[in-house]
Amino acid sequence: MNKTTPIINVASARDWVDYELVDSGDGLKLERFGKYVFSRPEAQAVWSPVKPAAIWSKADASFQTTSEENGGHWNFSNQIPDNWVMEYKNIKFKVRAGASRHFGVFPEQAVHWDWIADVISSAHRPIKVLNLFGYTGLASLAAAKAGAQVTHVDASKKAIAWARENQSLSNLSDSPIRWIVDDALKFVEREIRRGNLYDGIIMDPPKFGRGPKGEVWEFFRLLPQMLAACKNALLSKSLFFIVTAYAVKSSALTLHSAISDLMLTRGGDLEIGELVTVEKSGGRLISNAIYAKWFNKN
Repeated sequence: MNKTTPIINVASARDWVDYELVDSGDGLKLERFGKYVFSRPEAQAVWSPVKPAAIWSKADASFQTTSEENGGHWNFSNQIPDNWVMEYKNIKFKVRAGASRHFGVFPEQAVHWDWIADVISSAHRPIKVLNLFGYTGLASLAAAKAGAQVTHVDASKKAIAWARENQSLSNLSDSPIRWIVDDALKFVEREIRRGNLYDGIIMDPPKFGRGPKGEVWEFFRLLPQMLAACKNALLSKSLFFIVTAYAVKSSALTLHSAISDLMLTRGGDLEIGELVTVEKSGGRLISNAIYAKWFNKN
């Protein structure tokens, strides 16, 4: 892998049917999850909405923020179920309007799911994938559906239970997925000691989090240690390593510098960029996260 001036890519998921960014503006975004429409805060939407106020007023619910750390509550205009099922390319999953204003799915990540599935299916050999901070399991399901043996790790028992529900909804109950409730860093370090290595690693670390035994995760303090551990958990002829980061005061260039130095002796290619959502009304882009994707074509 040559150390060249990086190009920051813009990646968007274009194949959604059950989700769309309807409009945005005035610090808000209007989104459809399945058949329900929601208004949520979006600091990047410094422009004016395209859709008239009458369209926004028909939202089933709007989120009222009460703290800087996503705290707040939903104001419901219409009655909606506690949860409902969405689908992306035959992967089905449960969603709900949660107290943290999230729904259990980050639609912009579908572009990664597609890429991971393509790499796995094109390998024509058994593939082992590790998904760290795996949340509700959609990347794990995409990898398993493509034929991989997956180990899914999350510190939350609730998230793991949700992910297993999604596995059942997607008719993937017989797929080889290990569901692990554990601190991600401790788990990777144990896997290295056991000699249990992987062809691909997916990592979506939060800005801050706690493990099941109170372990503290802080993105900037522990990311270097986590990246080094993940490198050592990859097989010598591994296929990929994807890192996605939300809500951190950093650019994709930070991930480029960290991972290009780390993976220099492994060869391969490194792509960095932003995961974005394309607005339906005016075609404007909302940047959701930064990512780095190392992959080996050999």
